[in-house]
Amino acid sequence: MLYLKNGYLIDPASGTEGYRDIIIKEDKIFRILPQGETAMAAETKDKGGEENTEIIDLKGQYVAPGLVDVHVHFRDPGFTHKEDIFTGARAAAKGGFTSVVLMANTKPAVDNPETLSYVMNKGSQTDIHIYTCANVTKGLLGKELTDMEGLSRSGAVGFTDDGIPLMDEGLLREALRRAARCGKPVSLHEENPALITNNGVNAGKASRHYGIGGSPREAEISMVERDLRIAVEEEADLSIQHISTKEAVELVRQAKKRSGHIYAEAAPHHFTLTEEAVMKYGPLAKMNPPLREEPDRLAVIEGLRDGTIDMIATDHAPHSAQEKAKPLTEAPSGIIGLETSLSLGIRELVKKNYLSMSELIRKMSLAPARLYGFDAGYVAEGGPADLVVFDPGREWVADTFVSKSANSPFTGERMPGVISYTICGGKVVYGSF
Repeated sequence: MLYLKNGYLIDPASGTEGYRDIIIKEDKIFRILPQGETAMAAETKDKGGEENTEIIDLKGQYVAPGLVDVHVHFRDPGFTHKEDIFTGARAAAKGGFTSVVLMANTKPAVDNPETLSYVMNKGSQTDIHIYTCANVTKGLLGKELTDMEGLSRSGAVGFTDDGIPLMDEGLLREALRRAARCGKPVSLHEENPALITNNGVNAGKASRHYGIGGSPREAEISMVERDLRIAVEEEADLSIQHISTKEAVELVRQAKKRSGHIYAEAAPHHFTLTEEAVMKYGPLAKMNPPLREEPDRLAVIEGLRDGTIDMIATDHAPHSAQEKAKPLTEAPSGIIGLETSLSLGIRELVKKNYLSMSELIRKMSLAPARLYGFDAGYVAEGGPADLVVFDPGREWVADTFVSKSANSPFTGERMPGVISYTICGGKVVYGSF
């Protein structure tokens, strides 16, 4: 057994906050007890004895459900020079994540049972829970739907062509219908390419700084407006990915009043940075959708605060140093995020009094788990022994990463929230005794 003593438990599902001792037996939480070794001794008596129990004194650190990220790119298969499933899983564990959902824009794409099986089998060899979406359309071409029913039966937890918007309205409508019959959500990347000259940079101050066209806010707004309308009509689960504009936040807010099937995610960079970061960091702050203006950043925060935006998802997007060293218009979009996400949430949302710590943990665990129906995101007796232990009062420097890539504008920054342990399936997968 594993005994965690003197931890400050935060469970967003039950609303529990306070000092507790937690006993883990195999891959489940066996007991949650009042703080103190005497309680542990009583519970372990006649069950193997304390000598067979590993004890970790958390010394007042926070213990919470293992984090759940429903939007990551592990680049496997096809682009494993950037990341692979094994290195991505280690980066996730370092960041406190015990469950992640992989996007399907790999090479080959996850539009067939063989590639789906490859990803799932490799994921099963890691120390955390790896899930994957499958593609909505074959080859990410936006022309023909995949066998969504068959892919669902084979283990896909949702559907997305992330990185490429679905431009055919009829195709999207049918995809939502099929996904609804499978009981799976569809997650959409919302940028109309017809309105974009150079993606990854906001059409505004940043694009003028570089003398390029950029991505106007209307590219996101128009797609979000259309897709929410269709999803409400079809009563299908739809998640708006990495929302970046104040107008899109308001569209989601209003759509949620008409339907209980609408969800949205925010990436840490969109509630932390604005387009000025692109002018400072160049390609290291280039991403799709791009960093916007200060009113947009504040609107994303307000969406998180009032429940319009359900969850925080990193959009962890590794690229090699050589790729990011290219000129701005040639460098790929995206930044890594798994190892800095919790710290940014603490720094930008909790310490600035937008969210409580429990609300932040809900956005990063329980809410994303509920969207996909995972047995995760809560701490309860008989529940999964997936936990993160962290100290919000200690700081660390983001100078090294477990990910294969290091494309982050946050490199070198001091951040609050040192993660001491990540426990998945009852085993310590990050940290040490």
